[in-house]
Order: sequence, then C-alpha cells, then structure tokens
Amino acid sequence: MNRKDFLLTLASLPFINKSMSLNTLHKLTKSLNNTSKMPVLFLGHGSPMNAIEENEFVASFRQLGKDLVKPQAILCISAHWETRGTFVTAMDNPRTIHDFGGFPQALFDVEYPAPGSPELANETKNMVKSTTVHLDDKWGLDHGAWSVIKHLYPNADIPVIQMSIDYTKPPQYHYDLAKELYNLRHKGVLIIGSGNMVHNLRMVAWNKLNSEYAYDWAIEANDKMKHWILDGNHQNLINFKSQGTAFDLAIPTPEHYLPLIYTLALKDKNEDLSIFNDKPLAGSLTMTSVKIG
Repeated sequence: MNRKDFLLTLASLPFINKSMSLNTLHKLTKSLNNTSKMPVLFLGHGSPMNAIEENEFVASFRQLGKDLVKPQAILCISAHWETRGTFVTAMDNPRTIHDFGGFPQALFDVEYPAPGSPELANETKNMVKSTTVHLDDKWGLDHGAWSVIKHLYPNADIPVIQMSIDYTKPPQYHYDLAKELYNLRHKGVLIIGSGNMVHNLRMVAWNKLNSEYAYDWAIEANDKMKHWILDGNHQNLINFKSQGTAFDLAIPTPEHYLPLIYTLALKDKNEDLSIFNDKPLAGSLTMTSVKIG
C-alpha cells in the first residue's frame, strides 16, 4: 500500500464497521513505505534494581525516550537470552521474565506488558540469510530488555521482540549477523543492544556497589573500548579476546559485551555517535552506553 492509498483508508475509517480490530489497522500500517533511519542504542543496564530505583542512569534513559522519534517497534538483543542457534520472539503478548534472585519483592512485581510482533519476527527471520533464525513462542522479555525499555517507553505501547545470542558462535558471527538487520532501521524499528561493556560479577566490590569506583583494569579496558568505538575501529572490538589482561578481566564471559557488537555493526561510516552514562560502579562494572544516529 502506498502512502496515498493509506491516507485514503484512514479517511474512510469512520465509515468502516466498528468491529474492525486494532490488529487489522496495525497490519495496514506495517505496509507503509520505509521510514527515515532510526537510531541504534547500546544500553548499559547494570543491576536489575535499576528497573525500580531512581538514579542518574535511568533518568538518562527516560530523557532519551523523550528525545527519540517514537519507533513503530523495538528489537532488543539482551545479554540475558543465550541459546544454541539464533531465535526471535514471535508471540503476540510476551511475558515479563524475572530472571534473577535475591531482590526485593517490588522488583518481582514489575510487569512490562508491551505487545509482541509476530510480523516483525517473521520479517527479521526472512531478512537474515547467513543462518536460520528460529521463531520462539516461549521466552518473552527478560530483564535485560524490560528493565531499560520501561524507562524509555513507560506506557508499554510499542511492540517489542527479542533476538537471542547464540553462545556457540564467535564475535565475528554476531557482527556479521547484525549487519543483516540494517534495513530494519528504515522500517521504524529501534534496535537496542542491552548489556555492559565491563561486567565481571566475580570481582564486584560489594561495599562500593552504589559508588562510582573502578579497578585500574576496568578503567583501562573501558577507555580502550571507548577510543575504538569513537575511532570506528570495530575489528579491535570484535577481537576482544586478543586485547590483553584488562580485557580478559573486563569480559570474563562475552554475553554482556556482545550486544555492543550488534549495535556497532549497524553504524554507517560517517554517522554520528555519542557516549553517555559513562561511569563505573562497584569496581568491575561500567554503565557506559552508546547512541548511534
């Protein structure tokens, strides 16, 4: 449907049977031409408590949601969904997953009832040619997704799907796969990578959990990452396992780091990029986040 036909359809809506479902209208909007290019985000999500606490990081997420053009849908790559193979959620109503323990009941009471989008899931599956993307009807939205998206869009009125991280594949695979998602940026889809650039829970300084404090190796790794991000040196970031002791300590396991790789792969060569929430916590975590576009 072209734009003219769509506008004519909208004009006729008052005369259409009122039983016409919102889902039907949703499918009509899906057939619109390409949109202007959407930005891409990497969000340092930190502790699940950021979902319910008030701090400078979540305030920044809220402001970002106000500043961005409202997307038609969101695709999130979260550190907290690792699979063998690549999957996308394809249910109409994804559940809110409380994939953590030992936190206050108030955190478990949080629900983020955003709709899903089987249409977007199928479109994502079909545009990826390098591997088979499987449709999932069991996962939902884990806290890597909803704990940050709820601050961006508190009304939960934007469809959200998640793409899993295949833990059997090397970093280059994830970078190349992300590039195949590029056209979604021109279809009103906000792509979000959610993790942490420096994330070593075994070395957390628990007595400084809410303090702006970092070990020397965490500062070294985070500074090098930022330098390469700003310089466009993606290959060094992809080859993080070859960058020395500081990187080995900053990225003991890759799941929180790989969402950054997905985000950077979607950047055009001369596209604007900014870094925000650039602070360490508890010695071995950084909240550093990236906006492209």
